[in-house]
Amino acid sequence: HLERVRDLWNAHIEVSNKEIVDIYSGNKLESTFDVDHFIPWSYVAHDEMWNLNPTTKSINSSKSNNLPDWNTYFKKLAQQEYRSYQLMWKNDIVHKEFEKCAKEHINSDDIRYRVYRRGLEYPVFAEELKSIILPVYQSAQNCGFGRWKYLKEGNVG
Repeated sequence: HLERVRDLWNAHIEVSNKEIVDIYSGNKLESTFDVDHFIPWSYVAHDEMWNLNPTTKSINSSKSNNLPDWNTYFKKLAQQEYRSYQLMWKNDIVHKEFEKCAKEHINSDDIRYRVYRRGLEYPVFAEELKSIILPVYQSAQNCGFGRWKYLKEGNVG
């Protein structure tokens, strides 16, 4: 059900000739990457694009139903998402994949406008993304979802 998201990230790799770096480990991702819900699916029960990022199968498994440590990972997520956003507005192939993905994975016109409209500078983009993710993150924390940090070989920290 996350094939469109994978297609979008693969388009990024093909068009930019750059590999995607995992926000948790800092390692380059293979084309067989997994798609992670930054805030666990078991809490949000949706596949919204703003909550999805590429990672490895083992890291996704290790993270499980935990929240990635906010202070460690949000900035990395925002930077990765912003690079994706920039390429989406610069490249027609990536933009077409974004549009296909958006049909399935952006269910709010308000969020689409706030985060994905043309011409955003990084500080505005990051603040909009934070204003969407942080309240949901805090709510999941309040419901008892544990914090997680990547430690080599996927140990839970």
